[in-house]
Amino acid sequence: MDSPNIRILSVGTALPGAPIGNARLARLFKMDKVWEQWVDVFIGTRTRHLARDLDTGERSVSLTDLATTAASRALAGADVAPEDVDLIVMGTATPDMLMPATVNMVAERLGVNDVRTFQLQSGCSGAVQALDVAHHFLRTGAYRTALVIGGDSTAKHFDIGMDVASMPPAQLVNLLLFGDGAGAVVLDTAPEAGGQGPGRRGQAVLERVFTRLTGLGREPGQTLEWYGLAERDSDVPPAGENYKAIENAVPAMSVEILRELLDDLGWKDTDFDYILPPQLSGRMTPKILEGLEVAAEEVSCVTETGNTGNALPFLQLERALAEMSPGDRALGIAVESSKWIKAGFAFEKI
Repeated sequence: MDSPNIRILSVGTALPGAPIGNARLARLFKMDKVWEQWVDVFIGTRTRHLARDLDTGERSVSLTDLATTAASRALAGADVAPEDVDLIVMGTATPDMLMPATVNMVAERLGVNDVRTFQLQSGCSGAVQALDVAHHFLRTGAYRTALVIGGDSTAKHFDIGMDVASMPPAQLVNLLLFGDGAGAVVLDTAPEAGGQGPGRRGQAVLERVFTRLTGLGREPGQTLEWYGLAERDSDVPPAGENYKAIENAVPAMSVEILRELLDDLGWKDTDFDYILPPQLSGRMTPKILEGLEVAAEEVSCVTETGNTGNALPFLQLERALAEMSPGDRALGIAVESSKWIKAGFAFEKI
């Protein structure tokens, strides 16, 4: 029995509040114009959205809030009722809490019950890993409709009273790179003869998804700590980033992912029209694209949204589908730098 085609029915995304520019951050942290220019040049991010009110310091929305909004938009766009979902998979590096899992709180908000749910704890490849899990389940033919969610919120690490001037580079980079957001995709198996109405025809066919851990013997490029009561006064920084290691490794890994995807699909460099590159920062994206050496149209958003982690692939996917014409093909690439995971996916507009 042949495996069914997996269609992308719709994409929904959510970003908290208004965009926050570098000048606003400079005023908040009492930094000068030189610091602001350094952020523009070294990080390359102009704006980001944060789930924290910079005037009061209060957290404005949770990851559950953002993911529920994105999922609701995706379901509405697909003309799929929550009760028609039979599988939910979520990728995140920053769940609201360890238990209950954020994916299950989103299911609660949506009114979904008696289905399989999975939450994958992973960095920037987590959304693609979630796609991979859902793709495999749907290809068995035992499941019909999957809701795949990716999102992150660094609000718990964003203290408006922090002394930025004294922060070590590994912490400062984490503060400036990231923004908050969520994205969701509704996947469905191909329709039977006769179709099912315009809302269920889909926007694209998900041709391939792959993920692979490649971190054996390699030091983590990024760390996020979790503190219990016995460790809450720990002097270990809550977040750290080896930006130089990431800067050196991600472009080369992106080329490897591209080549593996093309080989697996039997495509040549000229057989796809759009590329969704890794989105570490605005400064890194051009460097990655230069190494890929492809003529495909770039789909990027990191300079506007900041690095939203597991939301980024779906933010890019939403933009790509809006630009693509039927028959256009696209490749997406993601790299998880905490313990070095390669991830990629391919889709064709229908």
